[in-house]
Amino acid sequence: MTDLVTPAPSVSPGPAQARAQAAAASPSQTLSRGIRVLEVLAESDEALSIAALAEALDVHRSIAYRILRTLEDHGLVARDGAGLVSLAPRMAYLARNVASGLATVALPELIQAANDLGMTVFIAALDHGECITLASAEPSGAPAALVQRPGSRHSFVVGAPGIAIQSSFTPAEWATYAPGESARPEAAEVTVRGYATSHDEVIAGVTSVAVPLRLAGQMPCAVAAVFVTRNIDLAEVALRLQACVRQIIAAFE
Repeated sequence: MTDLVTPAPSVSPGPAQARAQAAAASPSQTLSRGIRVLEVLAESDEALSIAALAEALDVHRSIAYRILRTLEDHGLVARDGAGLVSLAPRMAYLARNVASGLATVALPELIQAANDLGMTVFIAALDHGECITLASAEPSGAPAALVQRPGSRHSFVVGAPGIAIQSSFTPAEWATYAPGESARPEAAEVTVRGYATSHDEVIAGVTSVAVPLRLAGQMPCAVAAVFVTRNIDLAEVALRLQACVRQIIAAFE
């Protein structure tokens, strides 16, 4: 005789529980956990500790730490001076054909500033010792303008964007983001006048003006303008970029 068993009522799992169950059942559990880390960080409004991530994954801290080290090696996450973890700018580069938060918010402001100044304006972020362009805008109607494509990068020790980013570092961030590096002397000037300039450093014949941009939960950034070197009031360019930064910050408040 076959025993009849009444099945227990089923309860549909929530999104977080469903993802955790999928990760546990995945043929590649480590990969699934790594993806889950990225999802948890994307869903959070602030940087998270390793302990918090381990709890979210329901794994021991040592396992969470190994996953984070791998993601760090690929530039997908970053830890600040306090050891808190957030998504790194390279995520925006990998998703350059998909709208990303900072780039999406900043782009309308970049377009307006580019049209007002008649020059290319872009936002750059720190990524493994380099400045990576997250979003850029060229002026409409201008006879000629430099092209600054998203994903382009250069060392953060050269150029106005790098100097502007350096100016916003705390000592702890220097130890985390640029161990062994020294700040450019011009970085100290940025804290006084509010902007950085460079000439012929990244590209010969090109001048750049940049203003630091710091947002909670984001890597150090800068909003910059680039143009073929000519006689122009750089302080006026900086004032317009500072207004752009204020608008971007306001959009995140």
